[in-house]
Amino acid sequence: MGIRERLSGNEAAATAMKQINPDVVAAFPITPSTEIPQYFSTFVSNGVVDTEFVAVESEHSAMSACIGAEAAGARAMTATSANGLSLMWEMIYIASSLRLPIVMSLVNRAVSGPLNIHCDHSDAMGVRDSGWIQLFSETNQEAYDNLIMAHRIAENKDVLLPLMVCQDGFITSHSIENIELIEDEKVKEFVGKYKPEHYLLNKQEPIAIGPLDVQTYLFEHKAQQAKAMEAAKKVILEVAEDFEKLTGRKYGFFEEYKLEDAEIAIVCMNSTAGTAKATVNRLREQGIKAGLLKVRVFRPFPAKEIAEALKNLKAVAVLDKADSLNAAGGALFEDITSGMFVNNVQVPTVNYVYGIGGRDTTVEELEKVYKDLLEIKESGKIENPYRYLGLRGEN
Repeated sequence: MGIRERLSGNEAAATAMKQINPDVVAAFPITPSTEIPQYFSTFVSNGVVDTEFVAVESEHSAMSACIGAEAAGARAMTATSANGLSLMWEMIYIASSLRLPIVMSLVNRAVSGPLNIHCDHSDAMGVRDSGWIQLFSETNQEAYDNLIMAHRIAENKDVLLPLMVCQDGFITSHSIENIELIEDEKVKEFVGKYKPEHYLLNKQEPIAIGPLDVQTYLFEHKAQQAKAMEAAKKVILEVAEDFEKLTGRKYGFFEEYKLEDAEIAIVCMNSTAGTAKATVNRLREQGIKAGLLKVRVFRPFPAKEIAEALKNLKAVAVLDKADSLNAAGGALFEDITSGMFVNNVQVPTVNYVYGIGGRDTTVEELEKVYKDLLEIKESGKIENPYRYLGLRGEN
């Protein structure tokens, strides 16, 4: 029986970290993720965990410290947001290229400039191709659950890639929700001990970490990273199956909400899914066959599986909470449409960039998206696939 609590998303993340009890946590404060290491540091000072907490001078140093700890054979975690992740950028790539299964809580926030501390997904999208596994979380419960599963995924011998758990800044990070925690001992047993095969402090096997990797080898090493990301798909589902046995909570690559008989649907990530579900419920009461596909696993991207889930629809809208500034749609839209094309699924699909800088997105606005989809369903035509939702001056 789980432990019923009321926690903010940041508290939930810190609680998961406490139960995991990593060897090292290195962090530098940045809104809106600051509370995670702040809460965790109290667990350290109170002796609840025996983690080595490293208060560094920047986010670049935070990831550098995690890389050093993980390379030495320790389990390492951190948390950051937006500009902090940007400052880590160099080390983010190094962490994945060295195949170090660091786990990070990423509280999504707009990347400057101009300065904005509120939620969009520009930080996560900026590192989407860096070789990190990316899990997205609609609720505080999902942020907690994803972190509990994270090390089992990242540390699997067929994966060995770092992993970030994303949640929406302020929307979930600071909002208090009912949550069901797992008992400490059960978490400890589920996560298990970190037993790296190769690490710097193993005196029986002297190794080098991060040597010069010239044209003779780098291509092959990048191909190995790609294969590891592909292997992560199977591992993610295996870990989710074990997690369901433990908690009764089921997770996959994505969640299908009233999609089985839907004719039109929205695809989105994180907390917007909650608003979309409310919209679907309202439209269903009007006899409109609306549905939702909420993406949980963005990297590795489950292209084939998503295409299969969307193939029977008449029209689809993909919502991106970040603009790729490429004149060809947001990152999620590009991946969805590419996956559909490659898998021979032909469904009219439009993109809506929304919520930039934390702008609210309402049920009424999402209703307009579904109404647009109804028009596309009837006409079979898309005049403009690249659209904005909630932009002042736009219809």
